[in-house]
Amino acid sequence: MAVIYIAVALVVVIMNITEVPRIFGMIFSHAFGLEQFVGGGVGAALMQGIKRGLFSNEAGMGSAPNAAATAGVSHPAKQGLVQSLAVFFDTIVVCSFTAFIILLYSDFASPTEDGIQLTQTALSAQIGDWATIFLAVTIFLFAFSSVIGNYYYGESNIDFLKNNKIWRNVYRFLVLGMVMFGALAKVDIVWSMADLFMAMMAVVNLIAILLLSKIAFAILKDYTKQRKEGKDPSFHVDNVPGLKKC
Repeated sequence: MAVIYIAVALVVVIMNITEVPRIFGMIFSHAFGLEQFVGGGVGAALMQGIKRGLFSNEAGMGSAPNAAATAGVSHPAKQGLVQSLAVFFDTIVVCSFTAFIILLYSDFASPTEDGIQLTQTALSAQIGDWATIFLAVTIFLFAFSSVIGNYYYGESNIDFLKNNKIWRNVYRFLVLGMVMFGALAKVDIVWSMADLFMAMMAVVNLIAILLLSKIAFAILKDYTKQRKEGKDPSFHVDNVPGLKKC
């Protein structure tokens, strides 16, 4: 899904390659200009960037590690580096391409369109009306896979805490209810609730990260040491002080 979307966005950028410097200038001037500093716009831009960045890559929220933990690798640092690459592609690549598509649209500041509708209109202006259907299908696939993935995260954690069929079924009904609510509620309410719950997840997870940081850095140090020695890093509990054998 991401490869196809990036390919289409890349075509649009190449078609307008001469506009790239102007787009970069527009982004930085509107985010860090003197007017924005005086009016408090920098803080607003940073806040919006943080909220949407969390939504796009889930960095620091503790959700993606549920999937990463199931990977079969010889050293945990390998999967950690792959996860950091995923954050780069999700936000820096995909979101930047989306921003370029929107800012290339002459009427991007129109108050009549927002979010996915604005992206559809902007992309259609570049490559034709078929872009509207293409983007709708792409977003459906992104959303559907996200719902399935997050459902899996929740159920696996419930099973870890208490492997009970009743709790699992309650969770399933709650998931279905939230999907229906998200589809029917106003967009502003959905975004506000998403931001609130993501912030709550981030606070809990960042505390856990701080507590585990000593072990995480020790594991990364072990990985780096083996790489410098020309080895294909493999993990052993004895190589990391403070870890207990299971």
